[in-house]
Amino acid sequence: MISSESHQKLTVFPPHARGHVAIIMDGNGRWAKNRGKLRIFGHQAGVMSVRRAVSFAVSHHFDALTLYAFSSENWNRSSQEISALMELFARALDSELKSLHKYNVRLCIIGDTSRFGRRLQERIRRSEALTCNNHGLTLNIAANYGGRWDIIQGVRQLTAQVKGGILQPEQIDENTLSQVVCMHELPPVDLVIRTGGERRISNFLLWQIAYAELFFTDVLWPDFDDAVFENALNAFAQRERRFGGTTQHDANAS
Repeated sequence: MISSESHQKLTVFPPHARGHVAIIMDGNGRWAKNRGKLRIFGHQAGVMSVRRAVSFAVSHHFDALTLYAFSSENWNRSSQEISALMELFARALDSELKSLHKYNVRLCIIGDTSRFGRRLQERIRRSEALTCNNHGLTLNIAANYGGRWDIIQGVRQLTAQVKGGILQPEQIDENTLSQVVCMHELPPVDLVIRTGGERRISNFLLWQIAYAELFFTDVLWPDFDDAVFENALNAFAQRERRFGGTTQHDANAS
């Protein structure tokens, strides 16, 4: 899955961080339709782009790469497509796990996995267990994930702590909620990339991307390659992140 070919690292992240990039992988269906094929062919081609993106993230020494694979709203698709996606997910876990482990990647599945079949849940547990002690790239696959669900499950955890006398209501703040949403142990997301031409975040990491930069491209996900990834990072490098404050230029102008 991961190429051993080395790439020159782009110095776009702060010196103390190696970067956390999240990608909304959109456009598989349109890619297949443009070729007169069924949607599943687009999803299969999209797996190749996942391989390229993970290889890029490993070779550029990212802290984390988070991929939006299956949203909680995707259950509204046809039963045939959902079944094909679940089978593709299971096969990808089986075929890519050894390579991920070899390259020191820690795999995490974020989302409500309880709705998946038992066999897929077991594959997920096995994959996470095998790679849990790896300390290279953290690869998060968002599956049956929604940003609203994430915040709600975090609030429920805090509510349980209040009921158990562990936490006082007045202690609930931004920091305490940040500790119970998905990926709380990782650096905040720096950059969100969305392929496929849409200009929205589609209920993805609503809490975690509050100060992330956004990059939208018309490239469909199966066509996403290193060049597009580098374009996104180059665009990110030109941004001046404010985190709710002002830039030095703004301060001087005032």
